Amino acid sequence: MVSGMVGTGTALGAVLVSLLAVPAQAAGPAADGVNAISRTATSPTTAQDLAAPDVTGLADVMKTAISQGAPGAMARIDDDGTAYTVARGVADRGSGRAMNASDRFRIGSATKSFSAVVLLQLVDEGKLDLDTSVNTYLPGLLPDDRITVRHVLSHRSGLYDYTNDMFADTVPGFEAVRNKVFSYQDLVNLSLQQPLTNAPGAAYSYSNTNFVVAGMLIEKLTGHPVATEYQNRIINPLELSDTLYVHPDTAIPGTHINGYLPPDGGGALVDSTEQTVSWAQSAGAMISSTHDLNVFFSALMGGKLMSAAQLAQMQQWTTVNSTQGYGLGLRRRDLSCGVSVYGHTGTVQGYYTYAFTSKDGKRTISSLANTSNNADVLNTMARTLESAFCGKSATKAATRSAAPQERHEDIAPAITLN
Repeated sequence: MVSGMVGTGTALGAVLVSLLAVPAQAAGPAADGVNAISRTATSPTTAQDLAAPDVTGLADVMKTAISQGAPGAMARIDDDGTAYTVARGVADRGSGRAMNASDRFRIGSATKSFSAVVLLQLVDEGKLDLDTSVNTYLPGLLPDDRITVRHVLSHRSGLYDYTNDMFADTVPGFEAVRNKVFSYQDLVNLSLQQPLTNAPGAAYSYSNTNFVVAGMLIEKLTGHPVATEYQNRIINPLELSDTLYVHPDTAIPGTHINGYLPPDGGGALVDSTEQTVSWAQSAGAMISSTHDLNVFFSALMGGKLMSAAQLAQMQQWTTVNSTQGYGLGLRRRDLSCGVSVYGHTGTVQGYYTYAFTSKDGKRTISSLANTSNNADVLNTMARTLESAFCGKSATKAATRSAAPQERHEDIAPAITLN
């Protein structure tokens, strides 16, 4: 065993570097409870011959996120049988319990990829056509018959994002809805108080309303709640033991990470862990872990969740900006080393998530900071992808250069972050 310390033993926790070979799923915190980086040795590369993950650089990203206001940060890389975990800081500010990369957390808009998978499976089953009007399946729901299922899943419907109004004031907006239960129709009605932002199909414009509609489609076409469809189609087949959809319950079952929401303009952090997430539902209410998210996105890009034809449809990209595309409930990000990765970001009050995998699904990272409404932390956590897929030289270059600023989209996309 070779080990060494990275960082110092502060209240935020030390980081232990360990190269001890253990089963991949056992990678996690050291026995004495300190945050750990652990590696298990099998194949050193993916089929894409990516540079080795920069685990030390990943730890530095976590340290930076904490210096910028995140109580804690963590990540797990699964690399074709080899697992690396990094955790720093605290999962619970009250008890001081250290971050643990195996704990559950709210994944926010990464939920959208689960919803899209269910709908694309329904396409495979002949129950749904991507280019048919949503109103064919949900008569009279939307104000324009030209809005198709494809437009909804690619954020090209023009439906206004009601969260812009709901969370214009971050903490007051959150407190007003944290225990509230909405119907899907309630949320669509909030959106329809505003006109369409563009003609159907004309432009990409991210909106949570789209994936509220996706949830309605799932329930109408299957006759089951979305929770049942997630469970039967994805969670059970992939054995995702930490992945849950508990709406409208407010608690995260089991050992979990608390989320902390900073008020606009600064002030005491608000513990935002317990909430219905009814304002998001099929657009952002799922709970998972870094392990389960890695399994899910690896299986998705590995072709295990739908036909090759539907996976190809999922990767019909609409341009977001010079380095990002959006498919059907799936993001593509082009990194500094020329590698493209696939997955989704997630923001829900108190949680920032990045979950992405390589083209073949053989290297995957999920990372989390337990804060939100913090532009600095959002941008810092994006660098976890460079560390995971581009290696040491890219991590150093990304640190030195002025990286493109992250576009805040997953919640209240029109509102400027602190």
